[in-house]
Amino acid sequence: MDARLNFFTDPTAGKVIKHFMAAGKALKDSQLPAATQELVSLRVSQINGCAVCIDIHTKEAAAAGETALRLNLVAGWREATVFTEAERAALELAEEGTRVADAAGGVSDAVWAHAAKYYDEEQLTALVVLVSLMNMANRLNVITRQPAGDYKAGQFH
Repeated sequence: MDARLNFFTDPTAGKVIKHFMAAGKALKDSQLPAATQELVSLRVSQINGCAVCIDIHTKEAAAAGETALRLNLVAGWREATVFTEAERAALELAEEGTRVADAAGGVSDAVWAHAAKYYDEEQLTALVVLVSLMNMANRLNVITRQPAGDYKAGQFH
């Protein structure tokens, strides 16, 4: 499969991607736990059907020590016993933040309050920005049919 656009050769995309990557770096440096970031990124990408982001975040999480069991259960996290309550709260917020068209009210007060039990304001900010950036990345990749499977952990660092 060939991508419709090459984001790394187009001058406009190059400028945007540079800022996008800088935002991603700021998130990596935030106080939101790295494991939570990868699980949320993976779940948002699963919901949006973004194969390239699923590829990236599965491999990055594994390289950071995440277990295959947990990665394989992200799509069914509600029934899985391998996630902490904090991770479950983050995954729930990520789902509601991604499915805004399905739930006209966006993220419910109950889901927000549940996440706020485990994350401080800085971490919640990072979580909200992460969900938003992942949704943007997913849409860019899905619209342009970016191929998946060849990513190597650490490739974009």
